Amino acid sequence: MMYFFRYLLTTFFLFASAASLLAQGSAEDYRRMEEVAKAARGKVFRDDVVPHWFHENNHFWYRVNTGPRQHEFVLVDTEAGKREAAFDHAELAKQLSEELKRPIDSEVLPFQAIAFSDDLTSVLFRVGNQNYEFDRANSELTKAEGTKNAPTNDQVGRRPYPSIDKGGEVELIVANSSPDAIRVFWIDRDGRPRFYEDLDANDEYKHRTFVGHVWMIMNKQGQAMAIHEASDGDNRLTVDGKTVWDLPHRGRGRGNFQGSRRSGRTSPDGQWTASIEDHNLVVRNTNTDESTRLTEDGTKEKYLNDRFYWSPDSRYLIAMQVTPGDDRHIYMVESSPKDQLQPKLHDYSYAKPGDKLAIDRPRLFDLEKGEEIPVDNSLFENPWSLSRLHWTEDSGEFRFLFNQRGHQVMRLLAIQPDGTVRTLIDEVSKTFIDYTNKVHLEELEDTGELIWMSERSGWNHLYLIDAKSTEVKNPITSGEWVVRDVEQVDLKNRQIWFTAGGIIPGQDPYYLHHCRVNFDGTGLTMLTEGDGTHRIDYSPDRRYLIDKYSRVDMPAVTTLRKVEDGSLVCELEKADHSALVETGWKPTERFTAKARDGETDIYGVIYFPTNHDPAKKYPVIEYIYAGPHGAFVPKQFSPRSQCREMAELGFIVVQIDGMGTNYRSKAFQDVCWKNLADSGFPDRILWMQAAAKKFPSMNLEKVGIYGGSAGGQSALGAMLSHGDFYDAAVADCGCHDNRMDKIWWNEQWMGWPIDKHYEEQSNVTNADKLEGDLFLIVGELDTNVDPASTMQVVNALVKANKDFDLLIVPGAGHGIGSGSYGMRRTRDFFVRKLHGVEPRR
Repeated sequence: MMYFFRYLLTTFFLFASAASLLAQGSAEDYRRMEEVAKAARGKVFRDDVVPHWFHENNHFWYRVNTGPRQHEFVLVDTEAGKREAAFDHAELAKQLSEELKRPIDSEVLPFQAIAFSDDLTSVLFRVGNQNYEFDRANSELTKAEGTKNAPTNDQVGRRPYPSIDKGGEVELIVANSSPDAIRVFWIDRDGRPRFYEDLDANDEYKHRTFVGHVWMIMNKQGQAMAIHEASDGDNRLTVDGKTVWDLPHRGRGRGNFQGSRRSGRTSPDGQWTASIEDHNLVVRNTNTDESTRLTEDGTKEKYLNDRFYWSPDSRYLIAMQVTPGDDRHIYMVESSPKDQLQPKLHDYSYAKPGDKLAIDRPRLFDLEKGEEIPVDNSLFENPWSLSRLHWTEDSGEFRFLFNQRGHQVMRLLAIQPDGTVRTLIDEVSKTFIDYTNKVHLEELEDTGELIWMSERSGWNHLYLIDAKSTEVKNPITSGEWVVRDVEQVDLKNRQIWFTAGGIIPGQDPYYLHHCRVNFDGTGLTMLTEGDGTHRIDYSPDRRYLIDKYSRVDMPAVTTLRKVEDGSLVCELEKADHSALVETGWKPTERFTAKARDGETDIYGVIYFPTNHDPAKKYPVIEYIYAGPHGAFVPKQFSPRSQCREMAELGFIVVQIDGMGTNYRSKAFQDVCWKNLADSGFPDRILWMQAAAKKFPSMNLEKVGIYGGSAGGQSALGAMLSHGDFYDAAVADCGCHDNRMDKIWWNEQWMGWPIDKHYEEQSNVTNADKLEGDLFLIVGELDTNVDPASTMQVVNALVKANKDFDLLIVPGAGHGIGSGSYGMRRTRDFFVRKLHGVEPRR
């Protein structure tokens, strides 16, 4: 009997051991996840070129990483199209070793700063406190005395570049040692600056970020002060204010008159001053000191404010009348403040969909006659905003861009001196105008023309409009592709420089290419080439550009090209990721499938674990963000990401851009209109089903989904509307009811006035439909999405007697679920629910 018991016990342990070897989400998987993430650091070389141009723009040099902590210096002759070593690295290292009495590696030259002489005959560098000069022709090293031509190590002339996910979470510390306040910006994955913090003098700012993310510091005048890419090393950035530079004109391409041109209290000729007294307008003649009260109807409920717009000839004045709106506030209790024991109450101004907004109305005054000229406001009733307010240079009319609430009408309007109002541009949409991403206006007063961005053809393009007749002179761009951004308008040569998506047939339509076109629509020139998404840097004189492009499955290729015709001058670098591949790293898989209409291509990516066995089955997890304001599947090469780390726990992870997201046709994005709950799920599910046919190891019987913010809303929505497909969800800081979230984002896509579809699509309203496993995460002090939105879901789930998990993080703000603790809990949740095992066992 004892023998038999021992036999059973031995058999049990053997079976348990075998099962543990096959388990997913085990301690070994977690260890491998951490090791793989660490192993990927610093394994891609020759992947970045930061040019240092010489004054005549015929040469530049750069330093490129060639191996772990190894680098070389390269000199490029743009006229000859020649790339070569900037100097004899081995000989310089040999002589420097003799000088310093210690070994110097030619691939690890210990320069604190470097520069070249203007005639390129020598290179100057600093080691410690000593400056040296190395003759390039004779390979001769000498000490450089004094400070003349001493090399410096500054960033002047650099511009921000897109953030890329290269590694794990790190802490950024910005210390302001300058005497003035500074501004901290994160550069997003499209290269756009996102404001984060104003930092007073002698103050410090700490923020969690990720390796490869780029941060920029600017002063209040809009000049750059520092650019920092987060690394695995020291991420403390001290700004002393001694270095500033103007950034080149790049980016969103909003056009001229991005703001409004106010003139202050005094007229251009100095004859008049304006002020507000008891909510009414008073002007004073500075020659006679006589004051005239021009209005009598101002009250607290409808008053004039001190935003004054004088005509250039000083005869006319526009003053803004304001009808106040609601001033909604949200309140949050900080349970565990750092500076006291008792909780704190926080109060934030926060407008929500449907709230009454302040209404601005321009009123026109003739100072010569001392009277108000009535203005018909029928063309700009119920504004969401009036922007770009300004007089034309000839004082002929006062122009402004009117965005009607509901975002279905946008007009460029002009008030004439007699009070009549004419329409220069009338943009109307049955759904919405994407005013946060697709508005560009250039007013060319010298030629009486307008450059306007519009989706009126069904694709985002540019148009040349006659400002007098208001007729379209010609489309500047056209076709089944989109203009993404206007980078520069060259008035002299009548050319536009812009980025485009989908312009090369057969390529992923989200890949960015850089182009140039004439105002009349002729001369369309591709400045970039290569199957990937592109980022460029121009030479200071814009004769050359450096083009860096990559794909998720191909590291960067960097070339030098002529701006004149986009032709190749020479290849500069081709990134080497062989060391990364040797770690067992697997490339991200690109995959395309048809949408719900059976015709449109849907693009996504797949992450496999490094120990992927095609014969096994793996649960699938989708990382979702389906906000209509952008597209979110990565397009650039990156060796590390949270999705990769998640896959190591025995999952196959996917990201997909379904219908309703941005940067495709107007019809593609319109799917989201009053329909955010759709989130592209019909396309996403079809995409995963098609992917599983190609990759049978994808187990669609076990599917998880997670996301934050709008992605959190979608993640929970997946469980409520597609619980037959999705089995488990993690929803971080979700805007679960669009009536609870910020006004500008939700009214743009869900429309105004508030209709029944807001309630019908609410995760709160539909909480009783929950099937499967749910984990809700929210920060106690989320100022982006009211945390009450998550708690209202909790309330509805409790009332519906549903089981779920909830994590409220004290003192935390928006996106806490993507931090180290939130991601650890997210991974553990999926291991429990999709693998059916306890994490790390």
